[in-house]
Amino acid sequence: MKKRAPLLPPLLLSGAAACLLASCAPTLTGPVTGRIVNGQTGEEGTVSFARGTLRPGYVDGSAGDNVVIRIGSQAYTGRTAIVSGGVAGPLPAGWGLSVGFGGGTRLEGDGALGWGTRLDTPAHGPVAATSRSGNLIARTLGAAPRTLTCTLTVDVNEHGIGECTGSDGAKYALQF
Repeated sequence: MKKRAPLLPPLLLSGAAACLLASCAPTLTGPVTGRIVNGQTGEEGTVSFARGTLRPGYVDGSAGDNVVIRIGSQAYTGRTAIVSGGVAGPLPAGWGLSVGFGGGTRLEGDGALGWGTRLDTPAHGPVAATSRSGNLIARTLGAAPRTLTCTLTVDVNEHGIGECTGSDGAKYALQF
């Protein structure tokens, strides 16, 4: 009679691999915040983007506003649209992670269970971060609304810069 290997070590290793993968998942906490500065007067304000709305391909015309800009006593609300770039993943650009599980059995009753992981790194060192382009249109409420139209450049971590023009012709610098 053949002795069977205990199943506990493979199960523990599989559990450890699952925990490792879960720890790599991105965390979504709070909005992306930044500042906006009037290029003519130096007046400074704040900007707050809903988390996840600065990712490529995020254009949801039926969704509500996803950004709030406050400059002095004015509060602007609006939406962003990121129009270029690929889908961002949980690993840095150029990296890859593979996980495999498998098992088998024979007619005589022997069986095996196996798993493996592989982490691929960029072939020639780190890959430069990819930036994406987009825009932002925001407006104030009231009888005489004011608008801001902005162009954005965003990295994979949802940080970036932008330039805005107000309906009054004022120019703004944006960083978040």
